[in-house]
Amino acid sequence: MGLAAEREEDASSPREEGWPEAEKAEKLARGAAVKWASGVFYRPDKLEGLGHYRSREAQRNSSIQSRLKSTVQSHLEGVSAGLEQLRSAAGDVRSLRRDLGAVWWQLRGSAGAFRSLEPLRAVAAEHAQLAAVVQALPQLSSVRDLLAQSLQLLHDQQLLEAHAGLMALERLRDKTYAQLGGGDGPLGEPAVAAVESLFRGLPELSEALAQQLWCTVGRGVELVQEDPARFVAAVRIVEREEGLDGAPRAHRFLPPGRPRAWRQRFYQVLEETVAANHFQADPVDPKGPGLGRHLAVLQRDILAELRVVKDLMAQCCPPHYDIVGVCTRLYHRALCAQLQGVAGRDLDKQELFLLLVWVLHVYPGPEMMGHPDLLPEVQVAALGPLLPAEVLDQMERAYVGKVKASVAEWMRRTLEVEVKEWFRDEEPEMDHLGFFQSALPVIVMQMLGENIRVASLVTESLQQKVHAMALGELEAFLLRLREALGECGKEHQRDPARPQHYVSYLLAVLNNTLALSSSIPTLHPGGASPAEPAGIPPSLTAALDRTQKKACRLLLEELLAELQPLYVQLPSRKWLAGDQLVTSMCGVIDKYMSDISHAQKPIFSVLLAESEHLVMSHYVRALLEKKMVCRSAEERSQLSARLLQDASQLRELFHNLGLAESEQSLEVICALQELIRLQDPALLSLEVLGFVTKYPDVSDEHISIVLELRGDVSKEARNVVLEMMAQNPQTLPENYRPIFSSILVPAPDLPFCLGKSKCA
Repeated sequence: MGLAAEREEDASSPREEGWPEAEKAEKLARGAAVKWASGVFYRPDKLEGLGHYRSREAQRNSSIQSRLKSTVQSHLEGVSAGLEQLRSAAGDVRSLRRDLGAVWWQLRGSAGAFRSLEPLRAVAAEHAQLAAVVQALPQLSSVRDLLAQSLQLLHDQQLLEAHAGLMALERLRDKTYAQLGGGDGPLGEPAVAAVESLFRGLPELSEALAQQLWCTVGRGVELVQEDPARFVAAVRIVEREEGLDGAPRAHRFLPPGRPRAWRQRFYQVLEETVAANHFQADPVDPKGPGLGRHLAVLQRDILAELRVVKDLMAQCCPPHYDIVGVCTRLYHRALCAQLQGVAGRDLDKQELFLLLVWVLHVYPGPEMMGHPDLLPEVQVAALGPLLPAEVLDQMERAYVGKVKASVAEWMRRTLEVEVKEWFRDEEPEMDHLGFFQSALPVIVMQMLGENIRVASLVTESLQQKVHAMALGELEAFLLRLREALGECGKEHQRDPARPQHYVSYLLAVLNNTLALSSSIPTLHPGGASPAEPAGIPPSLTAALDRTQKKACRLLLEELLAELQPLYVQLPSRKWLAGDQLVTSMCGVIDKYMSDISHAQKPIFSVLLAESEHLVMSHYVRALLEKKMVCRSAEERSQLSARLLQDASQLRELFHNLGLAESEQSLEVICALQELIRLQDPALLSLEVLGFVTKYPDVSDEHISIVLELRGDVSKEARNVVLEMMAQNPQTLPENYRPIFSSILVPAPDLPFCLGKSKCA
């Protein structure tokens, strides 16, 4: 209860309300004491020493209270002494204030007397100025002589001495201004006019010196080789003037013409000289190769001058001038400005190439800015590009456009020459293996390859662009070649005697497409390696394929034109009587294949297979034209035997020519003869089902004509067969090559009608 009351009393104490930190400190102290006590008296046997601890703590508290009382007493004594000193100072301040008031009233009464002294002050100032002028009269009287002497020194090209005279005159003038002005405030107009009159020749001397100076700086590259002392003198003068511009002044007066900033003018003159000497003329001469000559002159002159700057001029200038870096940047900026103007013009192909090579290779290369004589002072990488990336890309696109127009025109003329050769009276040339060919692939690929190689001398990106352009132009060339083949085919149809060697030149075109196809990978930038062969774009592959198919189709049309008179004769009873017809066909085919043997193997193999398919399809087409109907079983047997013999003879021929029997389609003739040889019409459904299964593209019309060709199939039996086909529809296998789809059956004969009346 006592502790609780004590806590309540402490909580309600005004001291605690006024000093919350004290409450916090007391709580912390109590907590620390409890923690200490719990650590010391945690066992009962320790309680025996409680009295000892209590007496020790009481002594400690008594000692602390004594020290606190002593400290407080000392502090109170110091405060009392301070208060006494403050009282004494306050009395001194009051006394000083009274004295200052008395002085102020005395000065206020003397203000009128001070105003009466103003004329005397003006007279004293004028007397001081006149005394200064009288003192400087010996020097002022020599101003004209100093001016004349300095002008003579300047006339004699003694720049340092002339500048020393100029500085002496300017110091005298500035001193005169300072003396007349007393170092404060502006001068009066009469004083300024008097000084200007006395030193009126000084601006002309300064201007004449500046003209001589900048003329010397402008001829710096020449002078450092012939008379470096003059250039060194000019640099020393610039340094003197730089020091005078930044020198501290004892008075507020700023001399006329200051600051001159001749060091900035020094760099400006260098820049103007560079522009005047190398970049004033128009680099593009419309009547000749002016750009090439201009770039060659720039390369020669800039390299020579930078060598002089590095080896000689740098020795004549202070290191902080960085004269090599400054001159290099001046040339670079001037080149950038001029070449950007040139790049914006309508340049031809050669000019664009020259400019690109010069900007990207010659300028930063060892032939110019990267020359060993300029290293390491000239770091071309720090200068940046001569032309922005977008300007270079625009130039590359323009170059590709010019090359494309040139290539297109050149290939057009090449094709015209090639087409004219088709109508010659001589066969095309042969290679060492006896294959027909012409120089067209070599000419085309050399021309395209040369343009790609030339583009590689500029950048890889330009090489890629020209390569893509070359493939596109080759594709367009193949399109024009196909059109030319079509026109040639039409001309041959109108007059079979023209061209005289029609087949030979078609074979040469086919061999040329193979040569082009094998040569296209060599156009790829960097060439084609066996490990990573360069691919041909799908569109170009399709163009080559269409060109080959066009020439093959014309060759097959030529074979068909020779076979057509023989196809007209079958089926007929004259044909059934002997084998002269198929023997003649074999002779025509053999002669034709002998002619196309001048095609390279891939083309020859394709033509051989296509020829066999053409012979088969037109043989079957002729058979199904309903020119004959068998009148007896003997005639059917004879027709079957003739079909089998013709098929065997043709298959043997193509086999001897190199086409395997598994790759031939003449087997369909044997299958047809099986339908005709069948003796029991009741088995036709089963036989036709097998035929349809083997040749799923056969139609009802084809089967109907075969059944009519037999001559012994009734209408009911034919309907049964056709119904069976309808009940067993066929789907074409994935790799099946259609046979009957390209064979059109003849339209049925219409009944005879009179006028416009309806037919019965």
